[in-house]
Amino acid sequence: MLKPGKTYQETVERFRWEIPDYYNIAVDICDKHAQAPSRRALIYHDEETDTVTEYTFAQLKELSNRLANSLQGLGLGRGDRIGIVLTQRPETALTHLAAYKLGAITIPLFSLFGPDALEYRLGDSEAKMVVVDEENLEKIVAIRPHLPSLQQIIVVASKPVAEFPVFADLLQQGAETFSPLPTRADDPALIIYTSGTTGSPKGALHAHRVLLGHLPGFEFPHNFAPQPGDCFWTPADWAWIGGLIDILFPAWHHGLPVVAYRARKFDPEKAFALLARHRIRNAFLPPTALKMMREVPHPRERYRFSLRTVGSGGESLGEEVLAWGREELGVTINEFYGQTEVNLVIGNCHEVMEIKPGSMGKPIPGHQVAIIQEDGSPTPVGEIGEIAIKRPDPVMFLGYWNNPQATAEKFIGDWACTGDLARMDEEGYFWFMGRKDDLIISSGYRIGPAEVEDTILKHPAVSMVAVIGAPHAIRGTIVKAFIRLKPGFQPSDALTRSIQDFVKARLAAHEYPREIEFVEALPLTTTGKIMRRVLRQQEEERYRQQRG
Repeated sequence: MLKPGKTYQETVERFRWEIPDYYNIAVDICDKHAQAPSRRALIYHDEETDTVTEYTFAQLKELSNRLANSLQGLGLGRGDRIGIVLTQRPETALTHLAAYKLGAITIPLFSLFGPDALEYRLGDSEAKMVVVDEENLEKIVAIRPHLPSLQQIIVVASKPVAEFPVFADLLQQGAETFSPLPTRADDPALIIYTSGTTGSPKGALHAHRVLLGHLPGFEFPHNFAPQPGDCFWTPADWAWIGGLIDILFPAWHHGLPVVAYRARKFDPEKAFALLARHRIRNAFLPPTALKMMREVPHPRERYRFSLRTVGSGGESLGEEVLAWGREELGVTINEFYGQTEVNLVIGNCHEVMEIKPGSMGKPIPGHQVAIIQEDGSPTPVGEIGEIAIKRPDPVMFLGYWNNPQATAEKFIGDWACTGDLARMDEEGYFWFMGRKDDLIISSGYRIGPAEVEDTILKHPAVSMVAVIGAPHAIRGTIVKAFIRLKPGFQPSDALTRSIQDFVKARLAAHEYPREIEFVEALPLTTTGKIMRRVLRQQEEERYRQQRG
């Protein structure tokens, strides 16, 4: 647990890793709290029925014990993989707990994945079982003939479904006592697949210790949680590392309650209502969610919520969103950074450091993070290089599942390379410049799209923006911005010039967008990140057609 100092440096110097030889996630986040019979763990808000069900740690321990016994009876054992195609709901958490007690390996999978995406991940991991809700059962049934390793499909349903075991029946049939397997901290626990933006998705295999590695990155941006009265929620799905190991698991490590609510479509008005209804004090809100919430008028007047901390990561928020957060949310939003393979390694904590709008922050205590060149040497201060994290590090993945070549390519020596470009200033703050393949080289200049986007977002007419390098007959590549306007603003040549002049006045002349396209929406990943590669592909195809 982080021990806050008066400064960032003092906090770093106080920190020491404590990684035991034997460690099991389920025992840590559930069973150890069960001796307090009334201690709340989960507040499940069902969107469909608008009903709320609460679970204590003691109840979760018994239910996960029952499930572990039933899964063991169906053949799930140490090292076996079990897919979880569920949203934020109790059955999702119980499957994780039961699997870890058995020494099995979970595969969290997004419920909105199509059949092809599910088939690839379940096939690549050679999953032995899968837990799925009724809504997505048809997808699994359709791909089952192509999955020779899949032996059991368990359905979350209120009544029997064909020949498949029903989750609720397994809870009733299993014995209420179970002795969790004494796993080592380095034993594998879960496989989280990357988004596949550069080729086929890769399964990042994480050990049980990954949760311990996440704790500093959880406590730091949440201003040294836990604090009395803390209660956590995120709209990020538990199929992703941001929802599962950035919020659910570390909150439960500290014995803090978590709200489970995942709407079919994010509604900013409902998000504010949820914060108020459940007295949520701590939230992880992705940038897209915050930008949508920013469009809700006078939320503090209309909803009686009381936040203590808000963390955000995935894309830079920019000065305007941070200022809105202080005014309308009543908190300083702490941004953080990580990726599926090595998560929560850079961040902000306004209690011990100055917040520089647009900055990613500094390395979170316990992690060695640097900006390196292609040969692994340090990049000079102020220059663009690749963000890298040094091993050993408890938050670092064990490797890509069944892909040793990709694992080897991830490293330069002991540095795990992220593929993300940044620069570091004289005070040690990191500034995100974009993905390596997002870097814009125009007329010989190297331009990071994130900095341009951050500046454009400060324009009063702009709601969301994505910046790419678009092909150009003379310059080779030009800076192009795709902009979604705020309500009340209309596209025009005058507005285009206004935005261009706005950027010229704030950045170098070569960084302004020579071309602007106003759009109704931007292509986003399922986790809310802008897919610049889609926009680049569109522009490249348009350019080819124009050139004949």
